[in-house]
Amino acid sequence: MLFTWPMGPLFAVAATQTTRSERACRGASRTRQSVPAVTSRRTGRRGAPPGFTLIELMIVVAIIGILAVLAIYGVSRYLKSAKTAEARNNVSQIGKNAAEAYNREKMSGAYLAPGNSASGSQALCASAASPVPSAVPKAAKFVSGPSDWLAGDTTTGWACLKFDILGPQYFSYSYSAAATTGFTATANGDLDGNSTTSAFAFEGRLVSGTVILAPRPLETSPDE
Repeated sequence: MLFTWPMGPLFAVAATQTTRSERACRGASRTRQSVPAVTSRRTGRRGAPPGFTLIELMIVVAIIGILAVLAIYGVSRYLKSAKTAEARNNVSQIGKNAAEAYNREKMSGAYLAPGNSASGSQALCASAASPVPSAVPKAAKFVSGPSDWLAGDTTTGWACLKFDILGPQYFSYSYSAAATTGFTATANGDLDGNSTTSAFAFEGRLVSGTVILAPRPLETSPDE
């Protein structure tokens, strides 16, 4: 025996579902058509991406300019500080060498007959005859030779101080001493070449037979 399923209700359900889908699609289409296109408030063009206003660009340029000025100033200060470090270190070293030279035992090298004696003495190295180099370098480096630092003898000048500079130098160095009061080591430079010189002076004083060194160099126009 054959069983037959009634088809009428199935077709009715399918038709109802199709009608609902079509209505939903038409509703979505109307919704899309009713939404207006996005208009950029910055440019006034429909659908265009946002940009920058002239005022904003000017502010950015001003900030970049300020940062550039600060960077240039900082680099300039760093370079000058690196160059002046040479003078500070060298005049301090000359002062230390002068103190060591004063404390070295000095006595006559002449022959002593039996039964005689020779007493030791202390004395500061006498002044150097000329600075090295003789002229202050202007915005340049000077390369000194070994003979420049051998001027003098065991009691005078650079030979007594046992000081020298092996590499290029921005400054001219001098040494002056007074036998009973003390000494001054000086570095003079002209880093920017404007004929205005800088000075770094390191002093030592004799107090009751002892050399007292200054805590740091005296600086005059150090950035010149």
